[in-house]
Amino acid sequence: MKFVECVPNFSEGRDRGVIDAIVAGIAGVEGVHVLDVDPGRDTHRTVVTFVAPLERALEAAYRGIAKAAELIDMSKHHGEHPRMGATDVCPFVPLGTTGMDECVALARALGDRVGKELGIPVYLYEYPATHDERRNLADIRAGEYEGLPEKLAHPHWKPDFGPAKFNARAGATVIGARKFL
Repeated sequence: MKFVECVPNFSEGRDRGVIDAIVAGIAGVEGVHVLDVDPGRDTHRTVVTFVAPLERALEAAYRGIAKAAELIDMSKHHGEHPRMGATDVCPFVPLGTTGMDECVALARALGDRVGKELGIPVYLYEYPATHDERRNLADIRAGEYEGLPEKLAHPHWKPDFGPAKFNARAGATVIGARKFL
């Protein structure tokens, strides 16, 4: 069986009820092991780290993103860390015999599902990036949440998945595949 690590970052670091609900969504998928939940009060962001078989990782990541979109209102969010959405970034990292190409496929499948089912604009970064200028997360995040309406109106910044329409509540999400940091 092949495994992947996933490290989604959510734009909530203060409300433990919201954080616990997001983590419960992720952990509720059979075969998923949550390794760490790291909330930051000042950054107003929580980093979750989980490991799962490939097919389960996609479902767990989707459930976390869906729960964050339901519970976090980005129009009221303020924090010290750069961010674009309720789920700011969601990278897949290969483990063991899992190849980067398998993580790229997961990122694309998740992006497609998030865009279609949740109506959230999705940008792909690092290995699955569709444009060279989208490989670097900081380049995609430029302008942050507040700059999204203008960014989405520009044809060059049309999302890889989902509508090129501002989602005031959920913002936008960046999904990717990368090596360990």
